[in-house]
Amino acid sequence: MELRGRVALVTGAGRRLGEAMARALAGRGMTIAIHHHASAAGAATLRDEVVAAGGRAACFAADLADPNAAIALPRRVADEFGRLDVLVNSAAIMRRLSFEATTPSDYDAILDLNLRSAFFCTQGAAPALRAAHGKVVNMADLSGLEAWPGFAAHSVSKAGVVMLTRVLARALAPEVTVNALAPGAVLVPEEYDAEERARLARAAPLRRLGAPSDVTAALLYLLEGGDFVTGEVLAVDGGRHIA
Repeated sequence: MELRGRVALVTGAGRRLGEAMARALAGRGMTIAIHHHASAAGAATLRDEVVAAGGRAACFAADLADPNAAIALPRRVADEFGRLDVLVNSAAIMRRLSFEATTPSDYDAILDLNLRSAFFCTQGAAPALRAAHGKVVNMADLSGLEAWPGFAAHSVSKAGVVMLTRVLARALAPEVTVNALAPGAVLVPEEYDAEERARLARAAPLRRLGAPSDVTAALLYLLEGGDFVTGEVLAVDGGRHIA
């Protein structure tokens, strides 16, 4: 897919990997719909930077834990820009909660945003994506490929994203491709100390932590070069899942 001149919606684009991916797509000449909920300031800063560099971007606020808001968001983007070519389902929360410590409200909050929002955001985007022969990239992570009891509900939610990716790839074919990225230790939590970071680096065969650029490179491959790839989960984890 030639990205220049096309429109991308990146959910959760006001911070961290969502911001990095939106910035990378803007660098390819895409018009960027920057979704945010709790990170309005980061979204506005990114929008201003893209526009100042000669690009086109706008912010879209929505609480994607509300399925109706998730359905409506891509329709708002298509109405604003006249089309929608790429959807990156990146919005998520990650909470360290053991199986025993997880309450029903914790479980619902995590699954509603991490999994259900991707389902309904893609549902809302499907007509525009089909018309554009577009692409969807979901954000799983290593916890969707491994069992992380310390992040029990999160791990379940990301395993659900893996299966959702396969289901959507079948449901939206042949017009739309649907794939997922599964980052490992990339942008680890700020509270992790040097010892914890070193432990994570040692756990990967490549013996280093990842960087946002590792994830954006994988995203750009799926969008620009992966026209015959659908239903796949690309791990970006330094080989940790095979260690």
